[in-house]
Amino acid sequence: MIFARIMATGTYLPKTILSNDDIAKQVETSHEWILERTGIEKRHIAADFETTTMMGAWAAREALQTADISPEEIDMVIVATCTPDKVFPSTACLIQQELGIPPGPAFDVQAACSGFIYGLSIIDQFIRSGMIKRALLIGSEAMSRVVDWQDRRTCVLFGDGAGAVLLEATSKPGILATHISADGRQKDILYLENNRDAYIQMQGNSVFKLAVNMLGEVAIKTLIENNLTVSDIDWLIPHQANLRIIQATALKLGLPLERVVVTLSSQGNTSSASIPLALDTAIRQQKIKPGHHLLLEAFGGGLTWGTALVRW
Repeated sequence: MIFARIMATGTYLPKTILSNDDIAKQVETSHEWILERTGIEKRHIAADFETTTMMGAWAAREALQTADISPEEIDMVIVATCTPDKVFPSTACLIQQELGIPPGPAFDVQAACSGFIYGLSIIDQFIRSGMIKRALLIGSEAMSRVVDWQDRRTCVLFGDGAGAVLLEATSKPGILATHISADGRQKDILYLENNRDAYIQMQGNSVFKLAVNMLGEVAIKTLIENNLTVSDIDWLIPHQANLRIIQATALKLGLPLERVVVTLSSQGNTSSASIPLALDTAIRQQKIKPGHHLLLEAFGGGLTWGTALVRW
């Protein structure tokens, strides 16, 4: 049997850091107010030269170097992003060209903050079917460019950055299962219009309630379908949206926070980049060991949501 396995990760975070105190100079808020409601202390903000393509390419290059794999050996590139540099060509095509990856499938996935899980599910199917052997999956976002910096409900939440994973076909179990879903009936509680002057619009309370319920249900479903229990999960790696959502989801699952990877305080919500960034952080901190079971989960505008069960 063929499995898709994560062989290496990479990351890129912009050099500029914006603290809560910095934001308090722009809008009526405070470090304490932001920290209490979100769990965020600071976030990285992209400079003009730090484009979605540039950040994604940097993270992907790092993953390739870690795995000692050349760009010529990559069969597919998927970029999860809701802040592409261009409508087309896709960010994936731009990164394919930037890294010197030979012609093959390259495209973007737009599922807002769930984009990385959606991309992981797609690549898993391609590898399991034998159509490809190696793929790059990148989450790259410049969220600061679609935030209204006068709206304290949203400007305190988001940050920029990119995370990448290299996946390879192996006989050893890696990605055990993925579940992705969406409910377009909830389209109006979190959205971004398609024009130059548009900013993220969000109904925070509605997002919170739906996110906790949806993530709890799909996580439990994932475990049951794979004959696992919460005690079998070594690490929960959630989308880094809000600390209260992460805590509520862990509580719903009965999972202690000591087994949850949280990078939110120093990165903010980086949308589809948040899970690969958190995964890379946990690996570098040597938290994740061979044989560990990881549960990745995300939700985003659409509404979209999904999980991935991974054996490391």
